[in-house]
Amino acid sequence: MLVTGFEADAFGTNCYVVAAAPGEQCLIIDPGIGVIDRLDQVLAQHRLHPAAVLLTHGHLDHTFSVAPVCGARGITAYVHPADREMLADPAKGLSTDLNALFGGRIQYSEPDDVAELTDGAVLTLAGVEITVDHAPGHTGGSVLFRLPGDASEDVCFSGDVLFAGSIGRTDLPGGSTPTMMNSLRDKILPLADDTVVLPGHGPATTIGRERASNPYLRELIAAPGRGL
Repeated sequence: MLVTGFEADAFGTNCYVVAAAPGEQCLIIDPGIGVIDRLDQVLAQHRLHPAAVLLTHGHLDHTFSVAPVCGARGITAYVHPADREMLADPAKGLSTDLNALFGGRIQYSEPDDVAELTDGAVLTLAGVEITVDHAPGHTGGSVLFRLPGDASEDVCFSGDVLFAGSIGRTDLPGGSTPTMMNSLRDKILPLADDTVVLPGHGPATTIGRERASNPYLRELIAAPGRGL
């Protein structure tokens, strides 16, 4: 399997490209701000043909380029219904400061073809099997994308749910700290230690590394009834 990624031009958002192999169809995950040229380079380098865009959540730094990417290729964007409204109105997910920066300056619209994600769904797209886990807390519609990796190591695209050493903020519209902690307990902690985590920002990590060092997961592990 081919998995590659690069940072968008703003906010350090990771955009990922996934394919069964070079020269095949591929999936694009979280095309953020200013990714078009770099994305085209990656696609040409690996001779890839986009089949769909997957969105871990609806925040602007993860969805900014979804409409042009989908429109240029006539492909579907997949998003959880709780975050779908942010595709056409990103202000619904922004802080006051970010609304002042972005609000009213650019016209947004959702792609022509949008499919909604459901918890536990197993999608087969571009020859890749993806399991969807609804993991709200950062936003109401945040999801994880899990797929089998090479050498038996599964891969989890965690969006802004889990980072190396931290978690996504919960103070934006639709965020909730208790809901985030529930998502970490129910969706993250059950994953195998060797699962590779590819987050929405920052470097890759593993579930095992985060169990050992991430203070939020350590808090859950130490909670009564959880055990070590």
